Order: sequence, then C-alpha cells, then structure tokens
Amino acid sequence: MTTATIPAHTATPDPAAVKAIRRFNRFYTSRIGMLDPYLGSDLSLTDVRVLYELAHRQTPVASEIGRDLRLDAGYLSRILRRFEAEGWLTREPHGRDGRQSVLRLTEAGHAAFAPLQQKSRDEAAALLSPLPPADRQQVVDAMARIERLLDPASAPARTRTIVLRDPLPGDMGWVVQQHGELYAREYGWNGEFEALVADIVAGFVRKFQPEWEKCWIAELDGERVGAIFVVRKSAATAQLRLLLLAPAARGMGLGARLTDECIAFARNKGYRKMVLWTNSCLEAARAIYAKRGFRLDKAEPYEGFGKQLVGETWSLKLR
Repeated sequence: MTTATIPAHTATPDPAAVKAIRRFNRFYTSRIGMLDPYLGSDLSLTDVRVLYELAHRQTPVASEIGRDLRLDAGYLSRILRRFEAEGWLTREPHGRDGRQSVLRLTEAGHAAFAPLQQKSRDEAAALLSPLPPADRQQVVDAMARIERLLDPASAPARTRTIVLRDPLPGDMGWVVQQHGELYAREYGWNGEFEALVADIVAGFVRKFQPEWEKCWIAELDGERVGAIFVVRKSAATAQLRLLLLAPAARGMGLGARLTDECIAFARNKGYRKMVLWTNSCLEAARAIYAKRGFRLDKAEPYEGFGKQLVGETWSLKLR
C-alpha cells in the first residue's frame, strides 16, 4: 500500500475545498483511465510507475524507489520479485553499499515497458489535442502550479514570466478584492479597509489624468499577482498608492520593481516629490521604501480597520 506524510497546519481545510479535491480526483482518474486496466495492460498503475523508475534511473535501488514513490517496502519487494520472475529485472551488487542491490531492467523488461510508455504519451496527447494552443498551455501551467504548491521541493524548475502592464477591464475590481482578502487574512483587518481601497480605486478611475497618473498590474505566468498606483497629489507632488503583492509572487523582487516603476514615472513627469501613507506593521513594504531613499516624516497612532495601528507618512525628493 502507498503511504504519504501530510504536513501539519494550524487551520483545518475548508470542507468545501476537500470536497473539490475529491471531485477533481474522480474526474481526472476517470479521464486518464485509471479505473480500467492501466494502459490496456495487466499491470497496475503502481507496477507501471515502478517500471518507469527502473527504466529512467542511472543506478536504481529499491530503497530510493520506495522512498520517492512512497511505497511500503514489503509491497515494493513483491512487485520486484514478480518482475524478476517475468525475466524483466536483474540485481547487481552495489559498488559503494553492500546492503543495497542495483536493479537493472533486462531487454525483456525494456521491451515490456516501451509500449506502455508510448501509450501513456499518446493518451496525454489525446487529452490536450482537442484544446487550442493557449488552453493547452493553461492546463500545463495549472498542473505545474499544483506541483509547486503541494510539493515545492520536487516541482520542476522553470523560467517564470513576469509582466507589468496597463490595467484592463476587471483589474480594478481584482485590486479591491485582493486588498480585502489579503489584509483580512494576514493582519486581521476588517471590511473598513476594503471600503477605503474601493474609494481610492473609484476615485482614480473617475478622475484619471493619463498624463500625470498611472497604474501597473503585475502578472506572473499569466496570473495577476500585484499592482501599484501613482496619483497626482499636486503639480509638484506624486503619491504612491496601493502597493499590492500576492503571496505567490513574494521573494522575487517584484514589489521593489513596481516601486521603481512608480519612482521612474514620477521623475519623468517632472514631479519634485513623491509621498505615501502606510502602516508600521507593513514591514516588507516599509523596507522597500526605505531602501529607495524614502524618509519617514510622521507617525501617528490611530484606531482603524478593527485594529490599533500606527499610520506613517513617508516622502522622497525626486529632484
């Protein structure tokens, strides 16, 4: 039987989320035929996975295969003995560890595995072939994201694509929603904060001055993950507002990049100063501002968003 280690978390998963995962499991296993004889053979899915590891590892040993596939040692041993009886597998002494044997597929073993591998490729292609190219890439990206979230250490490494773009219809609503959700989850702020963000965003849209103001939406691998605004406070002063970065995009320098875009824009437009208002608890954002030369001008305690907070005004001379 298979075993898996489940990491402990402080919060119990939402029953609706558990139900959604089970529903997806039923859907996907049905689509790939896991409820039928696997790949049209007499082998189980686990048998084929063990064959795959034996065919693709340089020096496969039973303990490593069992660990990586999370298989019970006794169960794996029975599979390997069956493969030996079929003439698919041999064992050789391990050069550096006398307790281990190196497992090798014979020619007959490779011959048994090759059509299964090709059939697996064909079935994966058949799943994607009805989709247009853009949708195929979305499926691949979604699967990679699931791997990264559930097992970051083993997820395949790949180049991440970051894009900063102008806002599109729907983006402003997303900015308000994300502020409300993130600050409630991470700082316990109530709906007053979401209302404040909604007012700021609505004012930006209604009074937008394209020659003097700008908003950037940040995308990571095609998904919105951040935003920032420059607002005209006066003829000489620009205001940085609503820096937002989703957890999935943190640690990549994207918050700093968004801030740099604002500063460069303001300088290019001839502003003499940039100001911003933040809170003392937002340490990551404050570090970004301080590193770019912003100075803390004023700090005032206040009660807001359901918390006791300290509001801060920062400024940066641009000329």
